Amino acid sequence: MTTAALIAWEPALRGAAFVTLLIGLALAERLRPCRGDGKPAARQAVNLALVAIGTLFTRAVLPVVGIGLAAELRTRGVGLFAWLDGPEPIEVVAAVLLLDLVIYLQHRVLHRVPLLWRAHRVHHSDVAFDVTLGVRFHPFEIVLSQALKLATIALLGAAPLAVLLFELVLQGGALFTHTDVALPAGWERVLRWWIVTPSLHRVHHSVQRDETDSNFGFSVVWWDRLFGTYRAAPRQAETTMPIGLADFRAPQAQRLGALLWQPFVTGAVEQSRA
Repeated sequence: MTTAALIAWEPALRGAAFVTLLIGLALAERLRPCRGDGKPAARQAVNLALVAIGTLFTRAVLPVVGIGLAAELRTRGVGLFAWLDGPEPIEVVAAVLLLDLVIYLQHRVLHRVPLLWRAHRVHHSDVAFDVTLGVRFHPFEIVLSQALKLATIALLGAAPLAVLLFELVLQGGALFTHTDVALPAGWERVLRWWIVTPSLHRVHHSVQRDETDSNFGFSVVWWDRLFGTYRAAPRQAETTMPIGLADFRAPQAQRLGALLWQPFVTGAVEQSRA
C-alpha cells in the first residue's frame, strides 16, 4: 500500500479496528467475566462520551495527524531514521517499539507529576473495570499524549506504516488490557511474558498507591519488567479488590460534567502525588 493510500485509509482502518475490538471484547467480558462490575449502561455511556469529546478537542487543538506528519517529514528526510538510512522493515519495528516505550515513560510521568496526575486521575477514578475504561481519558490528557506522539514521530522520522501500526497496537492494547475477561490460567501464564494482560493491568487500577504505580505498559510487558515496575498480582483477589480512587467514589463524582471538571479539583489524592 502506498503512503497516499495509507493516509487516505487510516481513519477507516482505525475506526473499523476500534469498533470491532470494542464489540468483540465487550462480548468476551460478558461471556467470561472476571469482576462483572462494569455493566451499568450509564457508566459506560459516560466513558464513551469522554473519548468522543477528547477526540474532537484534540482535532481542534492539534489538527495534524501522526501519519500525515510522518509522510511529510519522510519526504524531507527529517529524523533519526532518515539519518541512519537502514532497511525499512527494521526501521518500522524499531519505531513501533520506541513509540511504545515513550508511551510507557509518559504513563509513569503522569503518575509522578501532580499537575499531570490531575488529568490522568480521571482514568483512575472509575470504580469499575471493563473495556470502556480503556477509552476513559480526560481531553487534556489526550491532547498531551497526541503532542508527545507527534514530537516523537518527528524526532525519529518514523515511517507512515510504523505510525499506523503503532496507533493500532496502542488502541488495541488500551481496550484489551481493560477488558473484564478472565483468561484461562494456561493462556495467562504464557501471555504475561509477552504482553500486558487484563489481569496484570487490573493491578494498576487498585486503590493501593504502590499497586497503582506499577504495570504501566499498554501493550508489551517488557518495559515494566526492564524498569522494575512489574507487579504480578495485587494483595487482594483481583475479582473483589476495590478499584478507583478514594476521593472520587461518590456517584456524583462519576458524572460526565464532574469528570471534565476533575483536573481542577484539589484533594487528598492530588496532594499525595507531591
